[in-house]
Amino acid sequence: MTATWLDPTLPARQRATDLVAAMTLEQKIAQLHGAMETIDIYALSTQAAENGEDLDQLAAQIRIDRHVTAIDELGIPRFRVTNGPVGVGMGDGTPSPPATSLPMTIGLAAGFDPELAHAYGDIIGSETATLGQHVLEGPGVCLHRTPIAGRNFEYFSEDPYLSGVMGVEVATAIQSHDVIAMAKHFAVNDQETERFRADVEVDEHVLRELYLLPFEMLVKDAEIAAVMSAYNRVRGTYATENRYLLTDVLRRDWGFEGYVQSDFWSCRSAAASLTAGMDHEMPDAKWLNETTVQAALHDTSLEIETVDRALVRRFTQMFRFGQFERPYAPGVIDAADHGAIARRIGAEIAVLLKNDGAVLPLNPDLADLVVIGQSAFVDQACLGGGGSSKVTPLYTVTPRQGLEDVLSDLGCDGTVRVVTVADDLSNLEEAKDAARRASAVVVMAGLIATEGADQPDANMLNDQNTMIEQLLGLNPTTVVVLKDSNPVLMPWIDHAPAVLEVWNQGSEDGHVVADLLFGVVNPSGKVPTSYPVTEDDTFYAGHAERYPGTDEGDGFPVIRYSEGLQIGYRWHQAHNIEPLFGFGHGLSYTTFDLTDVDVDAPDGARAPITVTFTVTNTGPVAGAEVVQVYLGIPAEGQPPKRLVGFRKMHLQAGQSQTGTIVMDPAATNHPLSVWSYRTGSFTTVPGAYTVYVGTSADHTPHSATVTAS
Repeated sequence: MTATWLDPTLPARQRATDLVAAMTLEQKIAQLHGAMETIDIYALSTQAAENGEDLDQLAAQIRIDRHVTAIDELGIPRFRVTNGPVGVGMGDGTPSPPATSLPMTIGLAAGFDPELAHAYGDIIGSETATLGQHVLEGPGVCLHRTPIAGRNFEYFSEDPYLSGVMGVEVATAIQSHDVIAMAKHFAVNDQETERFRADVEVDEHVLRELYLLPFEMLVKDAEIAAVMSAYNRVRGTYATENRYLLTDVLRRDWGFEGYVQSDFWSCRSAAASLTAGMDHEMPDAKWLNETTVQAALHDTSLEIETVDRALVRRFTQMFRFGQFERPYAPGVIDAADHGAIARRIGAEIAVLLKNDGAVLPLNPDLADLVVIGQSAFVDQACLGGGGSSKVTPLYTVTPRQGLEDVLSDLGCDGTVRVVTVADDLSNLEEAKDAARRASAVVVMAGLIATEGADQPDANMLNDQNTMIEQLLGLNPTTVVVLKDSNPVLMPWIDHAPAVLEVWNQGSEDGHVVADLLFGVVNPSGKVPTSYPVTEDDTFYAGHAERYPGTDEGDGFPVIRYSEGLQIGYRWHQAHNIEPLFGFGHGLSYTTFDLTDVDVDAPDGARAPITVTFTVTNTGPVAGAEVVQVYLGIPAEGQPPKRLVGFRKMHLQAGQSQTGTIVMDPAATNHPLSVWSYRTGSFTTVPGAYTVYVGTSADHTPHSATVTAS
């Protein structure tokens, strides 16, 4: 037998087809699944909950065997899979190899900068390749439907266009290292509560215009190699068995040519899943084992051509990226170089939420700086990301170390003290006394979300709101630094002079926060997911059927997306609800002026629309502003505005720069279109479209009308 599939000069799909044709049935079945010994994830989850363990402790039990077994006689390598998307997480090996712990994905989205997203993905792709892994399970592009979802930290934002743009850059960069990127979780895996059982009921136009849109962009713009199907049901059928999603939408409508992997233990069947379009079960063979697959073939509920199809899809991507030819030779990550990039990314994604009286940046010549907060935020780097995506860091920089390093670099010798407040606030008086006596106070607080559990509400845990409230007003130079993986409520906001959201930063936490506090870097991030004033202002308040779902008689929760297109800023604007901090908001240590805005649409709303503008830095220091373009669409049920373009502009003090943003009807985000039930496609409806230009969803002082006949 001539092993033509080992000839790298042949097309990838031909090689895959030849390989599958040469395999025995037993070999084929062995390649349909991961090699972990089958375990009962549901029993483990229940056991963890009963023992008071979190998902990190559970994950430690399933940290090995993230691979598919090699078949040496056919030249099939051990197929190594590592988790993402916030860095190289749990990979194949015991223990998982250390990697650069990056800021959480929600923070990356706050950068509103595709170049930052590419740099982020470049680190992940490079380290995945260096560690000898073939697949990185990420990026995640589900939306922040609620502010309390447990995996929002892994996803980008509440807006599908922003999520899609950033996700495309991350995936493209990962795959530039001949690593398979995997979009997840397909689809509408927007909450952790009852994720293994819940059914999502959602209208088609809502599904297409919001929740599927980032995936469509990844397929078409990034040519992503793999998609991970979700745990939940969609319209009554589990995502792994959902032919409409996995075949009709993903392959027929979008032209996807990669393969579909199950989320870990999300596969629910053999014949139904493979026939629907799921191609690979991970991490074990609970369903795609020899007994079950052989039986399905025997009773004709499964065809051998379907098995072959699944294997050809995955092998094609492996050949596409040269993974059969690549020897397993793990290298050493350049921790210093990648850490420096992570530090730059981290500083550019921080959002200055409030800065009354220009409290920030702090004067580095201060004599005595006291840092106050609970241990998770002041004693160690805030890595964030509980659950299977957690990264084992190569190193970390604590808040104190970072502050002392930056002060030293600035030639200042002020002292830095840390007062750790007990989780039960039992020593809060000690912290208050320290605040009164210090030259300046930095209160660090936040939230570290985790896979497997949504938050009970949008408050920070351990009564941190009380801690902050009692510390404010004791010292006029007090700054609140938030380290969050989700938006949080801030009942104390009126009493806080300055609030800086830095997110869960990862390894370089200490340096990033110090750079921002002392003005070494000017914050330029923008809010990627709205902060409500209270949870009563959200679409699900008083609507259990919207979240967390209700049992309608089937025995499992049904979640009805009856809010339609109105989530996040779309909900706030449609109902005239003022957010605490709205989508796209973010201040700076300098000021900007947006002028000379022009909207050029010579052919109306059925052809590309060009928006030009000038941004001037009118303040004393260099900084960056994000110009944002929104569109009001003349169709029933549409929100007042939706984001259709943005551009980040970096300017020196006094500098002016002209920019351009183009809305092309042919773009994969369908900026000028809505989903048509009549045609089963995106359509530009006739009427008057309003183009809004500004610096946040709530601040768009420039507008123009464009007509589609």
